[in-house]
Amino acid sequence: MDTGVSVVGSGQVSGTPDILRVTFGVEQVAPDVAAAVATVGERTDAVIAALRAQGVQEAQLGTSSVNVFQEYREPGTDPAYRASHTVLVETKDLTGFGALLNAAVDAVGNSLALHGLQFDIEDKTELLIQARELAFQQAKTKAAHLAALAGFSLGSVTAISENNGHTPLGPETRLSASKAYDSAINIVPDEQNVVVSLQVHFAWA
Repeated sequence: MDTGVSVVGSGQVSGTPDILRVTFGVEQVAPDVAAAVATVGERTDAVIAALRAQGVQEAQLGTSSVNVFQEYREPGTDPAYRASHTVLVETKDLTGFGALLNAAVDAVGNSLALHGLQFDIEDKTELLIQARELAFQQAKTKAAHLAALAGFSLGSVTAISENNGHTPLGPETRLSASKAYDSAINIVPDEQNVVVSLQVHFAWA
């Protein structure tokens, strides 16, 4: 049986975001699959062209999902099929969201959905180092306290496991396309929290 003490320490640091990710969806319902797919394809092309006209580069655009399925209808009604195409836009222009949204809505109107937006930090290396140091110090302080309470002296570290993550701004949202176009939507980048959690096992001295 291993002797010693296992503790968990966490460290959190904040940083300024430098990336904005926006997820747009284009959807269409039609009486047959071919029509739904064709319409979504045309409208997706229109959205991409509108975004490119706003200065978004090809490398900043990507498809995140494509779906086609039969919609549930009451018995006795004609079948219908829904096609959708989701496009992810990544930009370093953190203030350009309103222009992108308006351009996309202007291109396809109510066929557009906004699935979400998220701020992020491109390079979290230094923030992770700082958070890791804080997490280890907290774990060591806990372990020393527990050792003192139990009447032991703290020895060397025998095992460490790490989990990390961050908490970006941007809960899943869905806006009415027409309302989005009629109003100016200003978003403010918030600080991003980078969190590291360490589970550390100390042997007794």
